[in-house]
Amino acid sequence: MARAKKNTKAEIDNSEFFAALKQMEEERGIPQQFIADKFAEAIVVAARKDYGGNDIVSCVIDPEKQIFTVTARKEIVDQVEDSFTQISKEDAAAINPASLEDGFVEIKLDPRKFGRVVAQNSKNNFRQGVREAERGQTLAEFQSHNRELLTAVVQKIDPKTGNAILLIGHNEATLPKLEQVPDEVLKEGDHIKVYVVDVKETDRGARIMLSRTHPGLVKRLFETEVPEIFDGTIEIKSVSRQAGSRTKIAVYSPDEQIDPIGACIGPKGARVNNIVEELAGEKIDIVKYSENPVEFITEALSPAKVVSVEIQSEDPKVCKVSVPESQLSLAIGNKGQNVRLAAKLTGWKIDIHPESGFFGE
Repeated sequence: MARAKKNTKAEIDNSEFFAALKQMEEERGIPQQFIADKFAEAIVVAARKDYGGNDIVSCVIDPEKQIFTVTARKEIVDQVEDSFTQISKEDAAAINPASLEDGFVEIKLDPRKFGRVVAQNSKNNFRQGVREAERGQTLAEFQSHNRELLTAVVQKIDPKTGNAILLIGHNEATLPKLEQVPDEVLKEGDHIKVYVVDVKETDRGARIMLSRTHPGLVKRLFETEVPEIFDGTIEIKSVSRQAGSRTKIAVYSPDEQIDPIGACIGPKGARVNNIVEELAGEKIDIVKYSENPVEFITEALSPAKVVSVEIQSEDPKVCKVSVPESQLSLAIGNKGQNVRLAAKLTGWKIDIHPESGFFGE
């Protein structure tokens, strides 16, 4: 009866151990087998010290079959000279009579009987392994979303730097103050969209570069809201942005039956309004892309009306644009914003002049 009770206790312990592995996988996203392997390595390192540092200890942990065994393999000899690695025939026979034919005997060990220091070393090694696993898991997860859009929850705002600590899945990441939209006030608990600019592996783990100001954020938002962009019917050719104020986006469809601008705006402006709301009211100009630079530049300067576009140089790309006198300030924009965004959108340096030619003469 005592033996049965002992086995039951061992089974209960194993059950609790594997339940803990499963919980860690669910909470931290680390595969059970990975954790089990790290734990087994730590057990071997710790147990080896009880055998003079000799490499005779092995540990097998199988979460699927719920197997957890630790054994020491000793050589069977007539006269024991090294008690760490050798065992007498008599003692070996008492453990497993069949082992006498093999010349070695496997001795089952109980991890719970390790000394305090050994157990502590095992614990430290295991923790280090888990930290490495978490860093690797974080790196892999973010690398799979590089240049993509993610939903994050604001955990806290650093009062000194203004940086926002975000929770993305099981991982924490930082949104620097400089990558936040100007005048946008983030609060704890807010759900926001962030763009993964880059993911790098460093000595301190994964370095995730997140942004709310990057033009890629707007591009991905349009892909989310406009099915025709997601399926390739409509293409986003370029995006220029002054975060928090205004964005220009050039769209195109090879199908002449499709209105790319109308599709992006959506019924009663629903699609573009959802994006504007996500960007805290940022204005968005949707223009039609054209391979003809004159047409594209004309579109890019909207809402201003353009009289003419004169190409002055192909390399570098420089053009002169004439607009009605009444449209001059609109074409240039507040502090040059409209012409600056149009230039970035098209890739052309744009010199704006009034139709009369008086300005700048």
